[in-house]
Amino acid sequence: MPMRARNAMLGAGGCVALLALVWFAAFHIGFFRHLDQSIYLQSVDLKAHGRIASTAGHFVRLFDVNPYAYLVLAPLVVALLRRRPRVVLAVGAIVLGANVTTEVLKHLLAAPRPGSLFAGGVSWLPPASWPSGHSTAVMALVLASVLAASARLRPVVAALGASLAIAVGYSLLATGTHYPSDVLGGFLVAASWTLCAAAALLGAERRRSPERERHDRVSIRAALGAPGVVVMAAVVLSGVLVVARTHDVVSYVQAHRGFVLGAAGIAALSLTLSTAVLLSVRR
Repeated sequence: MPMRARNAMLGAGGCVALLALVWFAAFHIGFFRHLDQSIYLQSVDLKAHGRIASTAGHFVRLFDVNPYAYLVLAPLVVALLRRRPRVVLAVGAIVLGANVTTEVLKHLLAAPRPGSLFAGGVSWLPPASWPSGHSTAVMALVLASVLAASARLRPVVAALGASLAIAVGYSLLATGTHYPSDVLGGFLVAASWTLCAAAALLGAERRRSPERERHDRVSIRAALGAPGVVVMAAVVLSGVLVVARTHDVVSYVQAHRGFVLGAAGIAALSLTLSTAVLLSVRR
């Protein structure tokens, strides 16, 4: 197996191991179970802000079954137009495999969530809520789109896609639909399937002409540059917000430290996974 294909498989194995770790920590380690619940409860406070709740609801509904069926056509059509039949199969495998895996895990690992302060101490979330189907769907679409895009556009697709995944992850928390561990689990399921598909594509890759190889190559600087721009933009935006409304921001962070921590974790994992897939197929 070529080295790059082997590295992609190792990445997939790492995602599976991290997926198991997230599940075990969220359901069987008291500290992480409490942290998961605390972030969830603090996130639900955002529902009091009508505009935030409305926007979050739109992001979540975008990845319901019916709209999602049309969104998935985008990477499939791109791969077809680029005459990449193997990529078409890979995109189909990622989207179908990741979402089916999540549904199977939901039912195999169904368990009552930690009691919340609502509904008499019992969370209203159904037992079969880990991992999140919506977060699996958005990350599968994002990472499949990275594979389908041309080499030149992949960094931009990865950056924009990671931003979309972050927005959907935050929206799932803000609407009270899922715990943060559900979101992280969904991301990791999608990444595991994508890296396996990338390994298969790299393993089946035939010898290319030098010109084709140079055309399809993406430098590490370019691969890391676009996600880096997302991070810098977020930092700048946060800085402007802090300067403009210092007291409000500081008060919110002090009252919602758990949510800030969970939001940072979702953002970091989304950017890391999109960058990892981008680097695995950078040429």
